[in-house]
Amino acid sequence: MKPTLVVLAAGMGSRYGGLKQMDGLGPNNETIIDYSIYDAVRAGFGKVVYIVREYFKEQFQDTVKKKYSSVRCIDGSPLEFQFVTQELDKIPAGYVVNPERVKPWGTAHALLMAAEAVGEPFAVINGDDYYGRDSFQILADWLRQRENSTGEYCIVGFKLENTLSESGGVSRGICSYDKDNNLIDVVEHHMIAREADGEIRGDNSVTLEHVLLNGSDLCSMNMWGFTPDYFEKSAVIFDSFLAAHSNELKSEFYIPYAVDQMIKKGGDKCTVLCTPSRWFGVTYQQDRPGVVAKFEQLVKDGIYPSPLYENKN
Repeated sequence: MKPTLVVLAAGMGSRYGGLKQMDGLGPNNETIIDYSIYDAVRAGFGKVVYIVREYFKEQFQDTVKKKYSSVRCIDGSPLEFQFVTQELDKIPAGYVVNPERVKPWGTAHALLMAAEAVGEPFAVINGDDYYGRDSFQILADWLRQRENSTGEYCIVGFKLENTLSESGGVSRGICSYDKDNNLIDVVEHHMIAREADGEIRGDNSVTLEHVLLNGSDLCSMNMWGFTPDYFEKSAVIFDSFLAAHSNELKSEFYIPYAVDQMIKKGGDKCTVLCTPSRWFGVTYQQDRPGVVAKFEQLVKDGIYPSPLYENKN
């Protein structure tokens, strides 16, 4: 069984100032997604489902098909691709959207767009985050063991100290879990940064306090693993969410919220996996030079070839 990789690439990159998912950052203009696909294929994934917006779908699709035309899975078969779109009006019938709302409904809503494209255990990642090859291997190994399972999910946790930005505060969901590594909850913290005294602090979104954080705490970078029954359960939760929030301008339906509901009300389990990889990404435009330098170093260290893909077109 080859798991599927779902890439959340519909974000508009408001803080970054452009479409991060199409920005060339590698030595040969490779995008962060390009490196994620490379690592995923090495780990044994067999299909990629991109979630994009309609206004750039055609350009994105053409670029992908040309770039990955020669990519083969570890069993020698061609890598499969599918493209689905997330739009504000793609919601169940009967709900009225506030006419002033402009953004879709968040990551869990985006993921629902892939329901008809995925029938096997699958992973979810952000298109603008670099996760590292160890993370994909850990996740692929876990998914391959859940081919006939239901109600079993996982989240790849990154050490908080491995996810900070040098350009400003970041938001991270700090994971809490029991002795068996079962997720209890994910609490969002904002403006996380290493301060002048060397300590890491951030604003707890629940208590609204500016709190001291441990660099070894595991946090969510939106790298999840799911069995396919996730879609049906998430759709039910989304319906309830819309019943309460459909007229609001900014409320969003996030993956951690959907998973939390499945754990606490549905009895499902979500395992917290730990990766040694260091995250990096382009939250801010100022992050770009540092990311370019990191990819150059990874190539020098022999982690990736350059160019990453051979374009035969």
